[in-house]
Amino acid sequence: MNGLRVVPVSRHGQERLYVCLTDGSNIAWYDREAARINLIRDDRREDVLEALRSFVTGPVAVGPPPVPTPAELARLSLHPDDDLAPNRPGEALLIDLDRDPPPAHRLRTDPRRRALAAERTVGEALDRLDGAGWHTLHSVPLPGGDRVHHLAVGPAGLFAVHAVHARRQRVRIADPMVALGRRAPEPLLRRVRADADRASYALTAEVHPVLALVGPAEVTVTAPPRATRILTDAGLPDLARLGGVLKPADVEALHAMARDRGTWARV
Repeated sequence: MNGLRVVPVSRHGQERLYVCLTDGSNIAWYDREAARINLIRDDRREDVLEALRSFVTGPVAVGPPPVPTPAELARLSLHPDDDLAPNRPGEALLIDLDRDPPPAHRLRTDPRRRALAAERTVGEALDRLDGAGWHTLHSVPLPGGDRVHHLAVGPAGLFAVHAVHARRQRVRIADPMVALGRRAPEPLLRRVRADADRASYALTAEVHPVLALVGPAEVTVTAPPRATRILTDAGLPDLARLGGVLKPADVEALHAMARDRGTWARV
């Protein structure tokens, strides 16, 4: 026995195996996804490899921990209260409903609940792109009480996605007007583009506006929207099929910048 123990730890969906001394201090960790054993104490290399022998599958790299990238350093220095990454889809609506719940015997569904359902559906679809090199932030606050429903950052660029509940409704679009069912048309596309413009200003990078319609019965476009994508929730995975314009390091750097609440205070 070499006095080392292996402790599995799962953080942010990633599992690592830490190799610890008897006093609990770490001297190495095994990152299965990266297939790498990171040594903090090289003088215990053989002991670490022996401790991890039954856990390692396939070839692995062994060496000192990699130097943190600027994006990683920015994330590590970010105060938890200023980190937007933990926001759930519809976070702002969840807080609003908790503070001001609808009457218990209301005859009609509170429109906030329909909006929340739409944001959850869109948010979950975007979160599933994570394995393709994407990151999504939800309920990004803007000064004045506005917010970007979802900000998706990936190889194809940055997208400000506005979710709309359109379940079993006919949607008619004539830029900038959007009409849902029998309701009067509203200049919704103007707002979607304005939110994307504010995000572009905050991040000093082009952000593309997207209107995401959740569950529409039919979508009719009589005047093609200017520089705005119109997608249904089922079509959101198409974003991952667009041509790549950002390198992985650029995606990480923009995501690190966007998750900082302070980034949005100046827009």
